[in-house]
Amino acid sequence: MGLFDRHAGLLDAYRDVRTTGYDPFQIRMERVLSPTKAIINGRETLLVGTNNYFGLTFDPSCMEAAIEAIRAEGTGTTGSRIANGSYSEHVALEKEIAEFYGKKHCMVFTTGYQANLGVISTLAGQGDFLLIDADSHASIYDACKMTQAEVVRFKHNDPSSLEARLRRLGDKPGNRVVVLEGIYSMLGDSAPLRAFVDVCKKYGAYVLIDEAHSLGALGEHGRGLCESTGVIDDCHFIVGTFSKTLGAIGGYCVSDDPDFDILRVTVRSYMFTASLPPSIVASVRQALRVVKARPELRRQLWDNVATLYDGLKAQGFTLGPEHGPVVGVHLPDRMTAIGFWRAMLDAGIYVNVAVPPATPNGVSLLRCSLCAVHTKEQLDHMVEVMTGIGRQFGVLPDKQLRAAGAR
Repeated sequence: MGLFDRHAGLLDAYRDVRTTGYDPFQIRMERVLSPTKAIINGRETLLVGTNNYFGLTFDPSCMEAAIEAIRAEGTGTTGSRIANGSYSEHVALEKEIAEFYGKKHCMVFTTGYQANLGVISTLAGQGDFLLIDADSHASIYDACKMTQAEVVRFKHNDPSSLEARLRRLGDKPGNRVVVLEGIYSMLGDSAPLRAFVDVCKKYGAYVLIDEAHSLGALGEHGRGLCESTGVIDDCHFIVGTFSKTLGAIGGYCVSDDPDFDILRVTVRSYMFTASLPPSIVASVRQALRVVKARPELRRQLWDNVATLYDGLKAQGFTLGPEHGPVVGVHLPDRMTAIGFWRAMLDAGIYVNVAVPPATPNGVSLLRCSLCAVHTKEQLDHMVEVMTGIGRQFGVLPDKQLRAAGAR
């Protein structure tokens, strides 16, 4: 038996991708020019696949905050907070995130992945039940592998499916922890959170929501789906990341649970990894200030969502079920998706290609993510380019045939 035989399905998919001549998992950005442009393969390329929702990676105030922090406190902490202690910036950031959500407690992690991995696997233990959406992020599935709780999946975005599973558990002893996401990262759909919360209340289940892709984008103040649906006080734990809207790296968990701080000595992904460097913490603190002070960025993001989503929909593309900062463009099969992605890159537009087995329900798609600082001209150009490639690949009907059908 070969060492990698268990990965045969992924190996086949990876070989198919490489037949295009480009490997999307090893694309090299020779130079990043701005939140929306980079040099790839020697040419200027429009970036529509980076999750940089507010464009804060190049915000002057965030960059200056990072530079000043390096000058003051160096490049890194060289250890975990348990071993090397917390810097004042770590404590300040946790206080500010907790206040942002109106929660009492916050823990900051080195990545968003580690936040999900550590918190979820620690909250639900032996004798408990961990209930997750079937389309959950890999970090949530990996947390399931680390817990001794019984893991139960329910149908994607289906509160009735969750209720059926909770009902089936009956009066068995043990906590019920339900994990949801604000915006799902592949298809861009959001959870019917209020309906899920009602079910959880009925059965006494705890709610953990991952707002990784909805922080900044949803809610009057950008607090995510829990704010936009009015259930922020009903979400026992809110997890998120700094690597999307806040333009850096890191993760967090907030809660009102009075015993929350015990997580600091039970969550292994917090205890046994180096803490965030001062420069990142400083830039994230400033980015959070920008999110609070500039609501127009959220409006610009949603204007851009409408431009791209409505433009592609009007041309006949099959898209994810709702408007959102993630726009998933469905394609008929893996090889079409890979070829389409290659043609887009050749045309100077970078998006993500996602193919089975890494996608929900085995769909093949191009995953686009919008940025508040994309211009309408850039997105109109993208719609035009995608439409031409769509006709070339037979995904869309030929323009002349379409016009004839209209007559």
